[in-house]
Amino acid sequence: MITVISGIIMLGILVFVHEFGHFCVAKLSGVKVLKFSLGFGPKLISRQWGETEYMICAVPLGGYVQMLGEGSGEGGEEGVLATEESHRSFAGKPVSVRMAIVGAGPLMNLILPFMVLPLAYLVGVNLPAYIDRPACIGYVADGTVAARTGFLPGDCITALNGDPLPTWNDANKGLIAHVGDPMAFKVQRDGVTLDLVIEAKDGDPEGLQAMGLLPLQEARIGALSPGMPAQAAGLMVGDRVVTLGGEPVLSWYDLRPLIQKKGELPLELSIERGGNTFSVTVTPVRAEEGGDLLLGIAPLHESVFKRFGPLEALRAGTDRGLELISLTLVFLQKLFAGHISSKSIGGPITVVQIAGQAAQTDLASILTVLAFLSIQLGILNLLPIPILDGGHLFFNLFELVLRRPLSMRAREIAQQIGLVLILLLMVLAFYNDIMRLFFGVQ
Repeated sequence: MITVISGIIMLGILVFVHEFGHFCVAKLSGVKVLKFSLGFGPKLISRQWGETEYMICAVPLGGYVQMLGEGSGEGGEEGVLATEESHRSFAGKPVSVRMAIVGAGPLMNLILPFMVLPLAYLVGVNLPAYIDRPACIGYVADGTVAARTGFLPGDCITALNGDPLPTWNDANKGLIAHVGDPMAFKVQRDGVTLDLVIEAKDGDPEGLQAMGLLPLQEARIGALSPGMPAQAAGLMVGDRVVTLGGEPVLSWYDLRPLIQKKGELPLELSIERGGNTFSVTVTPVRAEEGGDLLLGIAPLHESVFKRFGPLEALRAGTDRGLELISLTLVFLQKLFAGHISSKSIGGPITVVQIAGQAAQTDLASILTVLAFLSIQLGILNLLPIPILDGGHLFFNLFELVLRRPLSMRAREIAQQIGLVLILLLMVLAFYNDIMRLFFGVQ
């Protein structure tokens, strides 16, 4: 419940920022704003201040700003307005002003990251330690494109299609940029440089993890499940598993197959703690019938806390904001080109989950997720689909070029088509959300 409430609050912030952009530019342009609403559907809270009604509604999946002379109906652009109010009509403003009002919402969403990301870097961020290290592989998942291509644990990726990849983070960004293209990797293995190629037809890896590659992960315990064998045996956070059942454990990824291989028999573990090594016996259990054998341990994810000075934070936040925008545009281009599966599309449930989980961590994580989601919302609204802001901008651009607006009938038909497209997209997004949430489909 806390996750849901936190997620809705963060989503509400993004919607408020978006609608506030429309609202401010409309007011500055002299347009009369009739309603400012967070959410759709039945009113929960309503207050009239001046000429505008401010509302919070029951369905927290969006919002709107209703202006005089906007759309159809009695108060719309074809309605008859009193002479003293006609100059305050949205429809009566020059097309450049209307475009500024429409574009202000997405623009505010794209500006927000450049305000909050520097603040995140100023207060300090926890970054996975491996992202700034060489892209060396700790585990290759069975049945993945990486396994079929011939990657092995211990390989270090150094280049992709001729571009050097000094770190894991560089490799991830390089992969996204080359989705849909053949990928020629340079790999260091035991001091020898190898060439491994993934053909475009072999899949659409959107990152190293999507390929089936995981970073080097030491077999060190980061968490213990209450009541499980590892805790009962006296293991502690920070312990490193050296051997299990007499077999060496080189990384965290060795543990699961070894535990399953040994079965439900007592296992002797060699543990390193504080420079000393000792043995302990643990008997794995099944959490559910037919499930995996478990000890009740989770890995320790090494992270690095970095705090930046004001100028460094501004530079790092700006760079990260531009990077997120670039990655989002590349993702959309690859999605529409068919190089990325539509299963990658997430809906409101995924958004609320991501936002809610971040809201329960630290301020830097909250601000980073807020920036990420704000960019998605801003760019999504700029797509030239009728009913979205991008569709309205397209209508206005048509009017600007041809010196005449599209007819009301043509716009209504276009908006109906746009509504159908958005509904189909929402159905797909909800389907993906439900499959992930209840069936574990990725």
